[in-house]
Amino acid sequence: MQKTIFFIFIVFMVSCSNTQEKAVNGNYIDDRLQLLFIASQNLKITEEERLATINKVFYSNKLSLDEAFYGQVLYQKNWLHLALGQYDSLKLWHQHFITKVSGNENDYYLAEQYYLMAYYFDSYTSYPDSAFINYNLSKGYFEKLRDSNWIGKNLLNMATIQKDQNDFFGSKETLTDALPFLEGTKDSTALAGAFNTLGTNHRKLLNFSDGIKYYNQAITTTQSKAFKLIYKNNLGALYIDQQEYDKAISILTSLIKDSISFANQKEYARVLDNLAYAKWLNNNPVRVKDFLEPLRIRQQNNYKRGQIASYTHLGEFYSKTNSKKAITYFDSVIQLSKTLKIPRAEKDALKFLMALQSKKVDHYVRYLFLQDSLYQNGLKVKTQFAKYKYDDKVSQEENLRLEKKNAEKELEVVKQRNQKLAFSAIGSFLLLTIGFLSHYFAQRTKRLKEQNKTAKLEAIFETEAELSRKLHDDFGGKLNHAMMLLQNGTDSADVLNVVDDLYNQSRDISREINDVDTGPAYKDTLMAMIGNYCKNTKLIVTGSTDVDWAEISPITKKTLYKVLQELMINMQKHSEASLVSLAFVPSKKVLKISYLDNGIGASKKQLLLKNGLGNTEKRIQAIGGTIIFDSISDKGFEALVEIPN
Repeated sequence: MQKTIFFIFIVFMVSCSNTQEKAVNGNYIDDRLQLLFIASQNLKITEEERLATINKVFYSNKLSLDEAFYGQVLYQKNWLHLALGQYDSLKLWHQHFITKVSGNENDYYLAEQYYLMAYYFDSYTSYPDSAFINYNLSKGYFEKLRDSNWIGKNLLNMATIQKDQNDFFGSKETLTDALPFLEGTKDSTALAGAFNTLGTNHRKLLNFSDGIKYYNQAITTTQSKAFKLIYKNNLGALYIDQQEYDKAISILTSLIKDSISFANQKEYARVLDNLAYAKWLNNNPVRVKDFLEPLRIRQQNNYKRGQIASYTHLGEFYSKTNSKKAITYFDSVIQLSKTLKIPRAEKDALKFLMALQSKKVDHYVRYLFLQDSLYQNGLKVKTQFAKYKYDDKVSQEENLRLEKKNAEKELEVVKQRNQKLAFSAIGSFLLLTIGFLSHYFAQRTKRLKEQNKTAKLEAIFETEAELSRKLHDDFGGKLNHAMMLLQNGTDSADVLNVVDDLYNQSRDISREINDVDTGPAYKDTLMAMIGNYCKNTKLIVTGSTDVDWAEISPITKKTLYKVLQELMINMQKHSEASLVSLAFVPSKKVLKISYLDNGIGASKKQLLLKNGLGNTEKRIQAIGGTIIFDSISDKGFEALVEIPN
C-alpha cells in the first residue's frame, strides 16, 4: 500500500509540478485535491473506488475556488457515472455541469461533456435526436478549440445517426462536411468509418457504383483487421443487393477462411448468414443448417438485430417449400421487431406474409399503417435534423455578427481616444523627434570615427547627409509651414493634414535609421519591411525559406536590410512599377539576391545621379560584396546583389 501511495505521489510530482498550489483570487487548491484527482484516474482500482475518490474532491470546500479545475473534476465524475451505469446520476450532474461551468478555460471539458451525453443517448437510449443535438453542441465547442479531429468525429457520429434513421441524403451532406476535418488528421479509424457510412448511404439509395467506391476506400484506409472484415462484409452485402452473387460469394468465402473473422462472433455470424443467403439466391446448393448456424451464434450471444436477419432469410428459404415454417420465422421477425422498435423490419416481414397468407386482411391493414407511419416519420426525421443543423448555422452566424459589432465598437472607442491624445502630443512629439535624430546622428558619427572603418563611414555619412537634407529641407519646411498656418488662424483640418504628413515623414525617416533586429525574427522583419513598400505593387518573393538566416552575420544582415530598403524606396519614389520580383539564391560561399521591377527604368547617367543607389553600392562593398545595376529607360530596373555568407 505504501509503495502504491509513493508511486502516485511520484507521478503527481512529475506531471503536476507546475500546479501543486494553484492560486485563484488569493486562494489555493492544495496538493491533496490534486493527488486525489489523479488517484481517481487510476485504472488499477475499481470504478466504484474511483467514483468515491472523485467525490471527495468534488465535495471539498476549496474546489469551487477554481472554476477550471471544477469543470475537470465534474467531467470525471460524470464519466464514472456513465461507466457504472448510473444514468440518473449522469443526467442530474450533466445539468449541474452545463449550468455551473462556463468560460473559455472550460471549453474543452464542455466539449467532452456534451460528447459524453451524446454517447449515452446514442448507445443506451432510444433518443437519436437527443444524441444528435449533443454531438452538435460538442462540435461547436471543439470548433472554438480548432480541434479538427474531434470536429470530424462529432460530424461522423451525427451522420451515422442520420443514416440509422434512414435519412441517407442528410447523412451524405453531413459526411461531406466531416471529410475535410478527418482527412487532415492521422485518425485512420474515423476516416475509414466515414467512408464506410458513405458506402452504406449509397447502397441504401441504390447508387451501387458509389457504394463500391466508398467501401473500397474504407477497406484501404483502415489499419484495423477487425474493421477491414466488417467493411468487406458490407461490400459483400452490397453485391447481394446488386444481384452480383458471384462477387459476393467470392468476398464472403475469403472472410470465412480468415481467423480474424472467427474471433469476432458477431461478424462471423453475419458473414455465414450473408454467404448462405448469396448462395441460395444464386441457386447454389444450400442446406438449412447453413442458415441455422449463424442463428445459433446470434441467439447464444443475444445479438437480437442479427436474429431478425436470420429469421428473415430462413423465412425466404422455406417460402416455396414449407409455408408453415416460413410463416413461423416471419412471425418471429415481427415479434422481435416490435420488441426492438424496428418497424421497417416488421413491414418487410409483413410483405412476405401477405404473399403466403393472402386472405388475412390484418396483414394488409398493418402493412399500410406501417408504410404510412414510416413515411411520415422519415419526413419528420429529415426535417428535424435539417432544422438542428440550420439553427446551429444561424447561431454561429449570429455569434460572429455580435463579435464583429463589439470589435467595431471597441475600435471606434480606441480611435476617438487616439485622436484626442494625438493632437495634444503633436508639439512634444515633433520636438522629441528632432532631438532624437540630432542626438542619434552625433552618437553614430562618434562611434564610427572610433571604429575607423573608412568604407563604412563613407556610406553612412552619405546616408546621414541625405537624411539631414530631408530633415532640414523637407521636414523643416513643412514644420515652418504648419507654424505659419497656426499663426494665421487657418482651418484646423488643413493644419492637421500638414501635421499628419509630418508624422508620416518622421516615421519613414525613423524606419530608415532604426537599428535592425538580427535575431530569429530577422526574416519576418525583412519581409515586413519589403511588404510595407509594396502595398500598391504586386510582390513576388522566392527562395527566402531556403536561406539559413542563422548562419549569416549580424553586420551582413543589417547591410542587406539597408540595401533592399534603398531599392524599395527607389522603386516607390521613381519607378512607377506595378510588379516587383525578389529571388534569393543561397550557395556555400555567397548569397545572391536578384531584384527586378517593370517600372519606367532609368539611363545610366540618371542612375549615377541617385545618391541612394550610390550609398547602396558602398554599403555592399564595405562587407566584401558586389551589386550590379542594369536599367534602360521605359524597360524596368534590375539589380544583382552578391554577399559573402
